[in-house]
Amino acid sequence: MKLRLAARFAGRELRGGLHGFRIFLACVILGVAAIAAVGTVRESIAEGLAQEGATLLGGDAEIELTYRFANPEERAWMDNTATRVSEIADFRSMAVMGEERSLTQVKAVDTAYPLVGTVDLSPDIPLDEALEDNGLVMHPTLADRLGASPGDTVTLGAKSFTLRALIEREPDSRTGGFGLGPRTIVLRSALDGAGLLEPGTLFSSHYRLDLPPGTDLDATRAAAEQALEGSGMRWSDARNGAPGVAEFVERLGAFLILVGLSGLAVGGVGISAALRAYLSGKTQTIAILRSLGADQRTIFLTYLTQVAVLGVLGITLGLALGVGLPVLLSPIITAQLPVPAVFAPYPGPMAEAAIYSALSILIFTLWPLAQARDIRPAALYRDADTSGTIPGAVFIVTTAALVAALVWVAAWFSGNSTLTYWTAGSIAAALVVLALAGLALRAAARKMRPLARGRTALGWALGAIGGPRSTASAVVLSLGLGLSVLAAVGQVDRNLRDAITRDLPTRAPSFFFVDIQRDQMPDFSARLDGDAGVSRVDAAPMLRGIISEINGRPAAQVAGDHWVLQGDRGVSYAAALPDRSTLTDGDWWAEDYDGPPQVSFAAEEAEEMGLSLGDEITINILGRDLTAEVTSFREVDFSTAGMGFIMILNEAALVNAPHSYIATVYSDAESETAILRDLSRQFPNITAISVRDAVSRVSDLLGSLASATAWGAAATLLTGFMVLIGAAAADARARSYEAAILKVLGASRARILWGLSLRAALLGAAAGSVALGAGIAGAWAVSHYVMETSFAVAWPPALGIVAGGALISLLAGLAFALGPISARPAQVLRSRE
Repeated sequence: MKLRLAARFAGRELRGGLHGFRIFLACVILGVAAIAAVGTVRESIAEGLAQEGATLLGGDAEIELTYRFANPEERAWMDNTATRVSEIADFRSMAVMGEERSLTQVKAVDTAYPLVGTVDLSPDIPLDEALEDNGLVMHPTLADRLGASPGDTVTLGAKSFTLRALIEREPDSRTGGFGLGPRTIVLRSALDGAGLLEPGTLFSSHYRLDLPPGTDLDATRAAAEQALEGSGMRWSDARNGAPGVAEFVERLGAFLILVGLSGLAVGGVGISAALRAYLSGKTQTIAILRSLGADQRTIFLTYLTQVAVLGVLGITLGLALGVGLPVLLSPIITAQLPVPAVFAPYPGPMAEAAIYSALSILIFTLWPLAQARDIRPAALYRDADTSGTIPGAVFIVTTAALVAALVWVAAWFSGNSTLTYWTAGSIAAALVVLALAGLALRAAARKMRPLARGRTALGWALGAIGGPRSTASAVVLSLGLGLSVLAAVGQVDRNLRDAITRDLPTRAPSFFFVDIQRDQMPDFSARLDGDAGVSRVDAAPMLRGIISEINGRPAAQVAGDHWVLQGDRGVSYAAALPDRSTLTDGDWWAEDYDGPPQVSFAAEEAEEMGLSLGDEITINILGRDLTAEVTSFREVDFSTAGMGFIMILNEAALVNAPHSYIATVYSDAESETAILRDLSRQFPNITAISVRDAVSRVSDLLGSLASATAWGAAATLLTGFMVLIGAAAADARARSYEAAILKVLGASRARILWGLSLRAALLGAAAGSVALGAGIAGAWAVSHYVMETSFAVAWPPALGIVAGGALISLLAGLAFALGPISARPAQVLRSRE
């Protein structure tokens, strides 16, 4: 009965339109739209990867081997299982034309390539025609670097090839991971005599399988693991044709959703403020209803019903906007994406956004509704303000339960509970800090007002900020969270870029040289030893291996998904402890030790993986399992980009295995060109990797991540701007009353406008300063504890945050300044009698 009566009351009030709920709706719509848009793009990419999995992978399934080709028995199993098999070797090399040379990622293919899709070339000729008679094709970027065009002669290793065409589209380009050089495609058979695929050189082989229709991929994978047991093979199939890309998109999408939660928090502040302002205007109505016999429950249900109706409306409009915009703009978005995407309304992201928003609406409206139910009939005769009252224990417990539910749902949807809990804790801490900062700002304004004597506009501004009905807290909260995220992102991005582009080159080598054959090392060292521009050369034998077992158990069961277990790792051997190496625990073996294999492990990674001295690690190297006892731990600093091995074994364990050497060369910039030219000419099989080029690629990647995060923070800031608009609108009546009194006392419109502008700018600058402090603190924590890099405040973006806060607040304040300065004093003062 009470619910029906409350519904009638709510319906009658809603007939008057949405006046008073516009900011409420705007905050709901923006929050829902931001999360729905991110989820829709993420789901669209996932669907595109699923539908185009075979094309992206280059077949129905792929078996990858590390630095070796399949032996006859392994190849026979593949031929018997698949209708067609394509063998590919992927490695880095130097492409040379005349005096120009550049790093390239070579794909050495057979005549069956590609099993799925086509390679589009310019000029438009078939791939097999382009590759015949020692032909090759390359990416336009590589051709530009070399100054090459179709018909020119290009050298790979010790052999010359004819450039026949440029690659416009490579169907399986996204399966290669992070590449430092543009692509070159050549027939593997044409590389005979080039010296690039000798035993011990660094390459990976990929076997693409075209399976019969209806093949059970799980059963085939199990059969492959059994047939190729101990080979160190890695399996991929068309269900996830680009696993690295899919994982990256999923993690980035989850992170952006969590950034979007900060937007919901800001929107929640706006929702709460809008509802408080609306209910404040309904004080007389509620008092009348209470005097006529309406109890607290009826009042609560009446306005809860209105919130529910408007919440459903806002969520519906937000979903339409968040899903509709990506679908509408899908041609533009698809053209910018490096992977396929199928844009459509997906129920998962829509449900996710709706659940987030519904919970946030309930969290931020429950207390204002509970306070409204406490309005008494006596409010008809005197002013009643219940905004500072604390609701009963039921509402406090319910709010806490809703917050817990929101955090749990976020952890479930994101798939990363640790990141979610840290994000939720950071948002809660930021809200508390910003709320306290708002109170401190009001107190400071009251204390500073006497100092503004003789400066009328400043005195008005400080009085308005510190007054009893000041909107300072709402401004600091709404602006502060978005600006805090932007400040933290800007500081982390700038510090990482500085560490990579400024600090790293002073500590990092100029070049990495790989695939140096053992008999080439004396001449290689002789060229560098006589160069005055070379300050240091480090060289070591290197193989690649996959950790498959720890103490006889699968490695993943012992160390989880630690990064050392994700793919193959560099493995070296040494008789004596290498120079500049420091043992942290255990003992190094004797130089003439030839007993059971022993391994020295990187100390920090060993601690993270839970390793102890005496543990046994099984490493698959070149298809063979080798089990070694951990006898020491070493300090390894990967931050210098120098030579560092997770694992170093005793010499006797690996010296007879096919392998090559790796070297790092530290030189001045003036000597780099001559070093690269001389070594490339003398040893055409050796691959040189410029650290400067690698730094540029990593810097670009960091820029993309920072931009994506900044866009998420910008959505939060837009929501905060809407909250400011609401605060300014709610404050317009109080400002009109002040302006009327000031006009009576002789103030001009220009002076009043200057006071209002100064007030808004001071509030925004204060919010920006608080946000800057929070952002710097957060950025320091990320840099120190997560990135483990040094941190220094980057002042240009920092000052931009403060200036941006002042500008945004000023614009919001000016949007509602016209009413107060144009109102007639007599009308305003008469209405307040």
